[in-house]
Amino acid sequence: MKTLKAPLLVVEDTPDTLQMVDLALTFKGYRVVTARNGQEALDAIKKEHPALIITDILMPRMDGFSLVHRLRINPKTRGIPVVFLSATYVAPEDKQFAAAIGVTRFIEKPIVLEELLRTVSDLLSRGTLADSKPLDTRKFYDGYRMRLETKLKQKVTQISRTESMLDTLTEEEKQSFRASLQATIEERDEIQLLLDQIRKVLDEEKNPR
Repeated sequence: MKTLKAPLLVVEDTPDTLQMVDLALTFKGYRVVTARNGQEALDAIKKEHPALIITDILMPRMDGFSLVHRLRINPKTRGIPVVFLSATYVAPEDKQFAAAIGVTRFIEKPIVLEELLRTVSDLLSRGTLADSKPLDTRKFYDGYRMRLETKLKQKVTQISRTESMLDTLTEEEKQSFRASLQATIEERDEIQLLLDQIRKVLDEEKNPR
């Protein structure tokens, strides 16, 4: 493998997943920098320009969609290849939006390390991306809002179904379902927070001070 001077940046808020990807890439000889959300990723990029970014989508503070948009509107970071990892945004419409904003590859969770390593090797062999016009900011926010609204409805439905099932389960089964329910509630709350922020941005554009 050709030695890289630039690191790979892995952005993931789930510690176990972050550690797994970090260890797999390090074992293959790559130098890895990690971040827990999009804002930390941008801070890391200011310190050292990565050769490739591997990022989750659903994260606190700044998610993967916003991170990629920020990268693509900046000429200095526009050419960095980005791989999306996600267990939440896996519908065809999610992947189409990801491609539209400039995501290079999309890998669904649970992560198959062999697939991830092949993808990394392939993208690094291609180098930086050709310069292209980023998605218009208004179109980005409109598409982003639609993805969030769709995902929020799905999470609300999932929570309702899980809650209705609890009364039919044994105590042992309930423990597992409660853990899953709590994780889904936290994801719903993160999506709602992001959606509120996007709606605020769109409202401010419509009604500038």
